[in-house]
Amino acid sequence: MREANLSRLEAMYWKNLSDTTVQCGLCPNRCIISNGKRGFCGVRVNIDGKLYTTVYGKPVAVHVDPIEKKPLSHFLPGTTAFSIATAGCNLGCLFCQNWQISQAKPEDAAHYDLDPEKIVDLTVRSGSPTIAYTYTEPTVFYEYMLQCAKLAKKRGLRNIFHSSGYINPEPLSEILKYTDACNIDLKGFSEKYYQDMCFGHLDPVLNTLKTIKKAGVWLEITNLVIPGKNDDPKMIKEMCEWIRTNLGPDVPLYFSAFYPQYKLQGVPPTPLKTLEMAARIGRESGLNYVYIGNVYGNAGANTYCPKCRKMIIEREGFAIKQMNIVDGKCKYCGYRIAGVWK
Repeated sequence: MREANLSRLEAMYWKNLSDTTVQCGLCPNRCIISNGKRGFCGVRVNIDGKLYTTVYGKPVAVHVDPIEKKPLSHFLPGTTAFSIATAGCNLGCLFCQNWQISQAKPEDAAHYDLDPEKIVDLTVRSGSPTIAYTYTEPTVFYEYMLQCAKLAKKRGLRNIFHSSGYINPEPLSEILKYTDACNIDLKGFSEKYYQDMCFGHLDPVLNTLKTIKKAGVWLEITNLVIPGKNDDPKMIKEMCEWIRTNLGPDVPLYFSAFYPQYKLQGVPPTPLKTLEMAARIGRESGLNYVYIGNVYGNAGANTYCPKCRKMIIEREGFAIKQMNIVDGKCKYCGYRIAGVWK
């Protein structure tokens, strides 16, 4: 695939610095881009003093997934999400699990030609109540996501995104108007970790989390636990206490297993005992819904009532085996379970 097959739609959130130089304002990178060059994400290009997106309507991944794969455990469990992504990312995580497409240049990744109208039509035909913007980083295909989300709302569909949360406040506030749920990767809980492992910064992600919560959009958080990198119990405790204090006890948190990928091929998979330790810290910190992810068949994937402690959702992989939530409440004790159930 060559560059001629990419889109050329004027991007949102940028400004001129000179006749030939622009600055992108979509994410905290705030790339300064000279004529003919691209931003860090690889998908936004300066052509003669204007910034364009090259991936509008050009998804590289299109699938119908269980909502649990996003992962979302408290948002329409048992349903499917029509899931899309384009090439590109605005971070450079050394451990990326989808690096083949997130770190690819758009012209080097095979893509579909699917405009927003077609995406919405396909979603309706699939029977999915939701479109998910996922796999890579939705921020880099912002214009595409936004238009899909607007059209989806008109058709009675819902929108969710799984993101690093590395986005500036103005574009975030705009997309949240059309968003029903988010899962944000909180990759670690130190500035050094973000700089060394992701080529980014922590504070913008924390601000994104607070903005989502304040907007009333359903929020869940994933932390990929990497041996020797972000598995320090003290860091995990600080992260959990920050979530409890700033976002509340009902935001679900996943501690997910790492498997060797991308530039961390020499790091071993996350031991189950490390994930169990992290989950225990989360619960002891006052979080009501703490999960273990990326480990098939583990009881840490189930949902338990915070009051009576009985299992109210049993999961096997991405499948729901047992559901004991009735009208948003625990079937056994009547405690209201945080989430979106209808």
